[in-house]
Amino acid sequence: MNSWIPPALVFFLGAFSILPLRGKVKQGILLLIPALTFIYLLNLPLDASVSLSFLDYKLILLKVDKLSKVFGYIFAIAGFASILFAVHLRENLEHFAALIYVGSAIGVVFSGDFFSLYIFWEFMAVASVMLIWARREKKSLDAGFRYILVHMFGGLMLLAGILLRLRETGNLEIGTIHSHTLASWLILFGFALNAAVPPLSAWLADAYPESTITGGVFLSAFTTKTAVYVLIRVFPGWEILVWFGAIMAIYGIVFGVMENDIRRSLAYSIINQVGFMVAGVGIGTAMSLNGAAAHAFAHIIYKGLLWMTTGSVLYMTGKSKCTDLGGLYKMMPLTFICFIVAALSISSFPLTSGFTTKTMIIQSAVNNHLNLIYLLLEIASAGVLLHYVDLVLPIFLGKECKLEASDPKANMVIAMIIFAVLCIFIGCYPKPLYNILPYTAAYSPYAPAHVISILQLLLFSGTAFFVLRPFLKKTDTITLDTDWFYRKGARALLGFINHPLADFGNMGRTLFFDNIPHFLTKFAEDPQEKILSLILMPWRLRHIPSEEKEVHKIRSIPVGIAVSLAVISLSLFCLIFFFKMR
Repeated sequence: MNSWIPPALVFFLGAFSILPLRGKVKQGILLLIPALTFIYLLNLPLDASVSLSFLDYKLILLKVDKLSKVFGYIFAIAGFASILFAVHLRENLEHFAALIYVGSAIGVVFSGDFFSLYIFWEFMAVASVMLIWARREKKSLDAGFRYILVHMFGGLMLLAGILLRLRETGNLEIGTIHSHTLASWLILFGFALNAAVPPLSAWLADAYPESTITGGVFLSAFTTKTAVYVLIRVFPGWEILVWFGAIMAIYGIVFGVMENDIRRSLAYSIINQVGFMVAGVGIGTAMSLNGAAAHAFAHIIYKGLLWMTTGSVLYMTGKSKCTDLGGLYKMMPLTFICFIVAALSISSFPLTSGFTTKTMIIQSAVNNHLNLIYLLLEIASAGVLLHYVDLVLPIFLGKECKLEASDPKANMVIAMIIFAVLCIFIGCYPKPLYNILPYTAAYSPYAPAHVISILQLLLFSGTAFFVLRPFLKKTDTITLDTDWFYRKGARALLGFINHPLADFGNMGRTLFFDNIPHFLTKFAEDPQEKILSLILMPWRLRHIPSEEKEVHKIRSIPVGIAVSLAVISLSLFCLIFFFKMR
């Protein structure tokens, strides 16, 4: 008997176990769940598996290899730090949703068949929308509805692709897809939507900023990175992903710089960073796939730290717009330091985690002579530093705002410090991360050429910021994204359905279910008399008083139609009589 259990089960059982608990006991259980999961993953052998039979199919709930373990490790680490950041919350709804969300993401990572993956995929969507609705504001309610509708649509596309693939291959086992069939494209569509590939990305910037302060930390870590994992697993080397990734990297940074709300700006930054990972998947070499996995690992840490620091600002000040903030470095010094560490990491500054992972993807583009892709990724990298300098100045170093604030609760500060230390540790000593990467590919991040190249790029970006600073001033505006089309389009569609289409349907219902059946019923009572009345109708009209003639004209049927109906009816009677005689 196999003694292993799916790691997702630890989180699912934990989610239900905390519901009746309160106080320190609940907090201890919450932190114990991801810690036990991480220890369990350390002891999982690479050939461990758990499967069960469902109808005529084999469902693989646990299939372990190096790729799944890399993502399993970082999901457990992110789960621990995110729960620590949120452990002070008394309400159980957010904790329950967060545990189901993290457990579902881990379930996707260790699924060995598409059906199991789909089940966890949908659990993840439902749990994540609860983190948005938990804020209990109208904006979060509306954003949550849009979010779940988009993900339901993506889930249906994924399910359609899985069913078509089952018909084509006869099995559900997850593996690399090489064929460019309809099933493959539908599966890719479902994955790309969760990865926030433009134009399927507006849901992210629309929904994540409307989540709770702690919920945003969870959301930043799992949905898009789970999509990166399945892309590595199923679609490595698909050239279209190279171009999608490069477009994402540019798109995310352009919209991020334009945005005034700090959490919306960070949401666009997720699209930018995931773009590097998607491009790495598309390049498809051992080094680029390692780079995509490693960058996802590092990104979860520094992006989670950014959401923690900006969430702390929102928690302490009640403000999330750059134009409402300023001078917070004096009031929130620890938060400020952690933000700087995260900003340097996402900008790929040497001795931080982003440098040791992102450069692996860029170098892969150089090695494969993808010159245009290399140029686009370098431009996006330069834009990242510009973006975060543009954020840190108004929030922490700008003109002091008239707000009272301080560093947040101790658990929130400790969670931020853990992530900040990991950012620096991976940047200074990346070997432990490189050792667990799934593919064999030698890479030395601190080769002189890499260091000089990135420093030149950062110097150029910093210079560009100060030259363009007058044009980058934050203003209290709304940034329109592709969600404008389905927001406005949905209203237009509903208006069309409610009025012309509904009116047409009512006319058809009245005609086919009221008028025609009533006419046929009356006609069937005495068809000869009805036909005779129609034939004699013109003669009768000549012999009625003139004052009544108008009434009869209104109620009568034109002569041509009456004659036609008579001929048709007589023909039908003749046919019936003929067939009866035979």
